[in-house]
Amino acid sequence: MKLTVITSSPHRKGTSALLADELIRGAKECGHEVFRFDAAFESLHPCLGCDRCANTGHCIHQDAMEQLIPHLKEADLVVFVTPLYYFGMSAQLKTVIDRFYAINQELMGSGKKAILLATAYDNKDWTFRALEVHYQTVIHYLQWKNIGVLLAGDCGSRSDIEHSDYPQKAYEMGKNLRE
Repeated sequence: MKLTVITSSPHRKGTSALLADELIRGAKECGHEVFRFDAAFESLHPCLGCDRCANTGHCIHQDAMEQLIPHLKEADLVVFVTPLYYFGMSAQLKTVIDRFYAINQELMGSGKKAILLATAYDNKDWTFRALEVHYQTVIHYLQWKNIGVLLAGDCGSRSDIEHSDYPQKAYEMGKNLRE
């Protein structure tokens, strides 16, 4: 299986990065092919809604999305990884998802699967609600299948998540992936 993992934290050793690392480790151990795109460390521009892509087939921006797009198209599974910033996904991940617009027709109904990994400082029953709804809406629109959500609350620091069972759960998600 081909995985495209899109991380979005500006902290290379942050809490959500650890979840991504562990899911990738488990997936690779089972022989899956993984492409990791760290959006926070790439040159990305937000969608302008200019519709140039609809008219020409190419986005007006020539940036790191050009590296990601071939992997998105080939992926069997797309993994979205984000810290929770003000009750939603990070701006870096939102920027990438907005730019899906340029290749909507190739992504929609493509039979892809999706996973969401997210971390947050607190763990109230409503903490992840808006993020979950947004994720479900995106994959519903794209007609992708959700195969997993891991929401790691009470993980405000790297030491918090390291002392939890969330990294093991992410590893097992990767290890248990099936075609």
